Amino acid sequence: MRKIAIYGKGGIGKSTTTQNVVAGLSDMGSKVMVVGCDSKADSTRLLLGGLHQKIVLDTLRKEEDVSLENFRQQGWGETLCVESGGPEPGVGCTGRGVLTSIGLLEQLGAYDEKLHLDYTFYDGLGNVVCGGFVMPIRQGKAQEIYIVTSGEIMAMYATNNICRGIQKYALMGDVRVGGLICNSRNVEHEEEMIQTLAEQLGTQMLYSIPRDNIVQRAEFYSKTVIEYAPNCEQAQHYRNLARAIDQNKNFVMPQPLSNQQLEKLLVTFGLFD
Repeated sequence: MRKIAIYGKGGIGKSTTTQNVVAGLSDMGSKVMVVGCDSKADSTRLLLGGLHQKIVLDTLRKEEDVSLENFRQQGWGETLCVESGGPEPGVGCTGRGVLTSIGLLEQLGAYDEKLHLDYTFYDGLGNVVCGGFVMPIRQGKAQEIYIVTSGEIMAMYATNNICRGIQKYALMGDVRVGGLICNSRNVEHEEEMIQTLAEQLGTQMLYSIPRDNIVQRAEFYSKTVIEYAPNCEQAQHYRNLARAIDQNKNFVMPQPLSNQQLEKLLVTFGLFD
């Protein structure tokens, strides 16, 4: 089983990208489990047709005897969906909730070989300064990391900061970066910038997803693009990304840039003119 975590700046589209990739892998015949690691509990909404997911932490608060069936649901394409959940806004730590959820999943046999899972995906926190964002890595549950980014300045800063966090754990274990995924915002020179950033970080731009309003239309109906419009061009892009992840062999320990180096890169493309 391959254990993958998807990270990126809050609002960059990592949850949408993750669910569409999972749908693409399921379309290819893979068996996939998705574990949402954000207190918003929206990491499986498109696979389940809406926010109907039972949340691990809520289940623990309400139930004495807990089984996987209490909070793991089957989504589109026979995917398995879990939402960690978290504390009420302003109370407690999301990272502790993720830690509790991962421990319970392990205890209840969610990762057992008899399930024949090909992939487990962790949809990571968008807040890269919160210790909770690295919980799947710290617990050894995620070994391949993909970072969703764009040509926007703050998205590139976040990408570099995520690599700083990952580097600490890469030095101690098996976690490696598999590449950057450009979720296009139609910024000038966007793909060239992300490709250059990837090279300086020591990795690759694995794929560039074009901007298309059909993504928002599919989300309005609580569906992935692959379910909503399986024959459209955007659905094929998500299948291509799923295939790129499936076939990827290029995993590296990232080499994050200093802020000065990153700003120099941005100046090269005229972003500070």
